[in-house]
Parts: sequence; C-alpha cells; structure tokens
Amino acid sequence: MFRKFFKLINKISRPSGLEVQHIPSKARVNTYSYLDEQSVIKENLKALGLEKCGYCVDIAASDGISMSNTYSLYQDGWTGLAVEFDPQKFASLATSYRVFSSVNLAKCMVTPNNVVSLLLANETPKEFAFLSLDIDGYDYFVLDQILAQYRPKLICTEINEKIPPPIKFTVKWDPSYVWAEDHFYGQSISQLYKLINKYKYSLVELHYNNAFLIPSELCSKTSLTPEEAYRLGYKEKVDRKEKFPWNANMEDVLNMQPEESLAFISSFFEKYKGKFDLSL
Repeated sequence: MFRKFFKLINKISRPSGLEVQHIPSKARVNTYSYLDEQSVIKENLKALGLEKCGYCVDIAASDGISMSNTYSLYQDGWTGLAVEFDPQKFASLATSYRVFSSVNLAKCMVTPNNVVSLLLANETPKEFAFLSLDIDGYDYFVLDQILAQYRPKLICTEINEKIPPPIKFTVKWDPSYVWAEDHFYGQSISQLYKLINKYKYSLVELHYNNAFLIPSELCSKTSLTPEEAYRLGYKEKVDRKEKFPWNANMEDVLNMQPEESLAFISSFFEKYKGKFDLSL
C-alpha cells in the first residue's frame, strides 16, 4: 500500500464466504482508507476540536498506506503508534514510515494480554486522540483491555457487518486463532454496544463495517442504538451489496426474526463450535 493516490475500492466476490482482497485501483487524490472512512474520521475529529496534530494508535496497520485510517493524519504531522504482525506488510510499513520520525512502529500480534503493555511501552497518552482497531478476530477483548486503562477520544473499530442487531456475537480470545478469510471474525454491533455501555462511550455512526465511538462526556452528537446505526450505516446503504458481494450467502439473516437469526448463525458457524459467544 504505497502513496500513489490509490485506494482499494472493491473486493473480489468469494464463494462460501471467503474474503480475498482485490488489488487497489485509482481513486481520489490523498484518499487512503477503503470506504473513505478517512473523511468520517476527520469530520469527527473536527467536531471534537482535534484538528491539530494529536496522537493516534493504529492496531493492524497493514503496510500503513492502502486502506489506512491513519496515514493521512501522520502526513499532517500527527504522532503515534502503528502496529502490524505480518512480516511482509510490516516491512512495507517500516519502509514507508521512515519519513515519520514521530511515529513508533511495533511488529507483534496484539492480544488482550499484551495490548496495554504495548501502549505503555510506547508512552501512549491515557487520553489519546484516535484509535483505529481492526484485527479480524477477538477485537472485543482487545478493546475491552484498552478501555480499562485508556480513554481515546475517537475510536474507529471494525464490526462483523453480516450479523445484525440484536444478535450479540464475538470470536473468543484464543492464542491459536488465525483468521481463515471467511465470515468468522470480530464482533457484531450489538456485542460492541454492550462494551461501550460498560465504558460510557457513544455510538455516533456506523460506516458500512466500521463503528465510530466517542466518550459520552465529550459527545455532542446523538448517541445511536445498534439498530439505528446498523440500519443507517449498513442495511439501508444503496451500494451495500455492490461493496460487499461476498455477504450474499448471509443476506437472509437481515430479514429473519432474532431467534431465527440466532439459529442460522449458530448453524453457519458449526465448524467453529466452542470458539465464539452468541446470544440475544
């Protein structure tokens, strides 16, 4: 993911739920995030009065540029921490970020057991400006540990958009977990909502598969319910099926009654039995 005014704007449809990324194509100048989350981030930072250089943390930074929610901030002079585990992606990240002397890099697999130590080791401020979290797995448990010690002023975290409210779903924390590039990853929006209620955050927007959260005491926007956010930010998006064609085999779940959805999802993930939490 190198800075050549490209972004990844589509993905190849995957049979049986497999999710294989497509190669980036030309896009608007200086747009790096996949579905222009970058604009949503800057809009919310502006509303919080955080337009000037702040500190941001990018967990699962990939190569640091393509589909990046933080690269444009670092270009603007922000400081922070970028974390990536994959060796090839980290090599690209390290090469590209040599120009950012104020951005620390870490090559490690982030877990609930090490995330706080990682932030402490990099002298992350307790109330830093922005967190981007997308590890395609046990995100719920990592975020839980972060929020127990830190209070980022804006969070962008991925949800599993295939699983509608009121279904609560999360992959369990397991050191051996590796994303199989299928539908089994992350947390549902209702599961995330459970967590943000615990830490008093407001859900201000769902942008396709990314939820935006702000501490309730700082939030001037209307706090949305999971149902409202999901309807506006995913289900009723006119281009949703075009942007997420690989979700076709779970489309029926969106129109089922909750108990029926619960049974469908439980059956769909049968091979992962015991590795996830699922409830209403």
